[in-house]
Amino acid sequence: MSNPKEIQFKKDAARVSFDEKHRKTIRFNMGKYYAAVAKGAARYQDREAARDKAAAIKRHTLEHLSEYLQQFEKNFTRNGGTVLWARTADDAVAYITQIFQENNVKSVVKSKSMTTEEIELNENLKKIGVESVETDLGEYIVQLAGEKPYHIVTPAMHKSKADVAQLFNKHFGFPLESSAEEMTMLARAKLREKYMAADAGITGANFVIADKGAIAVTENEGNALMSTSFPKIQIAIAGIEKVIPSYKDLALFWPHLAQNGTGQPITAYSSVFSGPKKENESHGPEKMYVILLDNGRTNIYKQDTFRVALSCIRCGACLNACPIYKNIGGYTYNTTYQGPIGTVISPHLRGFESFAHLCTACSLCANCASVCPVRMPLNDLILENRKLAVQGGYFHAMEKPLIDGFTFFTKKASRTDCVGGDMKNLVAKCLGKNVWGSKRAFPKFAKKSFRKSFKNRL
Repeated sequence: MSNPKEIQFKKDAARVSFDEKHRKTIRFNMGKYYAAVAKGAARYQDREAARDKAAAIKRHTLEHLSEYLQQFEKNFTRNGGTVLWARTADDAVAYITQIFQENNVKSVVKSKSMTTEEIELNENLKKIGVESVETDLGEYIVQLAGEKPYHIVTPAMHKSKADVAQLFNKHFGFPLESSAEEMTMLARAKLREKYMAADAGITGANFVIADKGAIAVTENEGNALMSTSFPKIQIAIAGIEKVIPSYKDLALFWPHLAQNGTGQPITAYSSVFSGPKKENESHGPEKMYVILLDNGRTNIYKQDTFRVALSCIRCGACLNACPIYKNIGGYTYNTTYQGPIGTVISPHLRGFESFAHLCTACSLCANCASVCPVRMPLNDLILENRKLAVQGGYFHAMEKPLIDGFTFFTKKASRTDCVGGDMKNLVAKCLGKNVWGSKRAFPKFAKKSFRKSFKNRL
């Protein structure tokens, strides 16, 4: 029997796929991305060589993951910071709760971080009476709407300018005819108040730098800089896979991430944080913590086949290339990480019993693998997930006998000719709604097969 998440997935996929407004908005926003990325790709002298090098560095790092993580901890601690190791999401939330209670934190500003979405930080902070405000414009918009990020890089991709205008009108009484620039300035003014009042700032980390004991954060709005400059406490939450060996590697990874994520040569603000402010420094947090999160990542790491999935730099390129994602949308996945990368890692992070159905959300076209900046064979990994799902018995019990029966009858033309077109149409009608889909008309079978008709002519 299908699990509730699979049933909901199918309902949402059917609904969103035929939502014309949604498709129009996504086509428009994706179109801008494609144009920017195509232009950005031309900046490379040898883009394939850059992909090879990035892939090699990430593979090397994974082979020596524990060593580089320990090196980071040693160097970051020497810089005056504190490293906390969180095996689960609950561990990470418990650390943050303790820090906030010890320091009487009541308000937090957050820079965009999918890792904090993964541990449902906003919801957990609300439970202990701490206000958490998203400061990335896209995240701020979806937070006002009471929604989750739609996309790894562009959280509000599913919203048009008119949608945002209606949202700002509802919350702030802002005119519906406001321009994008005016709405941005309003958000800037509202967020500036939050920055000034915040007791703590929380960021993610695009990269964790082992040899410097630092984290690297790249952004386009300055929200991470503001979130770390005003508050007295800074917390960065990063998956253990985010580590890279050297500060010098940023020369490759920063532009590589920007090119594949937004098409830019490099994002507007790229910062390195190596600890709390020193005695001779007038600005910066008094305390800085880095929480290194496992939360199922070692489940992936210990499998030789899937370890490569931890190479991901969260650029979102695979989502933008995926025909399934573009049709069913980000929310249909009902996971923190959507699209091909989410399809690969979510069952391992959150359990096959709940997310095995994501394996079917793939046509195996390999578009994702062809654009991945670190050369992950995502389509092959999805196929491996399907294999594990079958072995684990997570698909419907009738699926195998039905496929076996279909294979038997279609292997030989003489078998398919045993029944006429009327019987075939009857069977197609019975199965069509559930198998073919209620929105599509199943092709009609002729009364006689081509083979029989041709034979009768001779």
